[in-house]
Amino acid sequence: MLKDHLKQVEDNIAKACARAGRDRSEVTLIAVSKTKPVEMLQEIYDEGVRTFGENKVQEICEKYEQLPRDIEWHMIGHLQRNKVKQVIDKAALIHSVDSYRLAQEISVQAQKKNLCMPILIEVNIAQEESKFGIFADDTIQLVEEIAALPNLEIKGLMTIAPFVTDPEENRTYFRQIKQLSVDIKNKNIDNVSMDVLSMGMTGDYEVAIEEGATMVRVGTGIFGARNYANK
Repeated sequence: MLKDHLKQVEDNIAKACARAGRDRSEVTLIAVSKTKPVEMLQEIYDEGVRTFGENKVQEICEKYEQLPRDIEWHMIGHLQRNKVKQVIDKAALIHSVDSYRLAQEISVQAQKKNLCMPILIEVNIAQEESKFGIFADDTIQLVEEIAALPNLEIKGLMTIAPFVTDPEENRTYFRQIKQLSVDIKNKNIDNVSMDVLSMGMTGDYEVAIEEGATMVRVGTGIFGARNYANK
């Protein structure tokens, strides 16, 4: 069943890329595996997926020890400063940096491990009170401040668009964040590349791809509905 779900998602990604005149290789599928058991992750791994996204540091740490080491773990959930040291040498990319203080702690812990940590700046593009992320108007200043920190590399932006029934409603937000990434790129800030645009989830990833997403975070579309009873 998971295999069929994955194939459907892959087909949808390919079609969205074709509609946008993009190559399939430009889009990375992140299998969002939060709350899912390692057996399900292994099944998707066996189908060739190597990029998994988790919301909680504890889950990355536990699954990191139980699954193959060639997996790229992406920290996509809100990250508390006191948890940074646990995930710094396990995550390939931290998507959810939305403050200077968090970036500062990541920098400190990255220096201790003698590594350079790739990060994304999380933007609350729709200014929803229930969501984390910095507002678009404040993003460039934050990028400039964080870019000066050692052992960090700002790779791009991430956003969580509003939950909507019709994915077309989020197209305007995806366009806004794409434009924001272009504006930042044009500033040629040292240590900032803007190569990554992490946007689009199960309900709207096709529209996100059409508007420039380079990473899409799909959980329910692959693994089915989540069970939070044990979490």
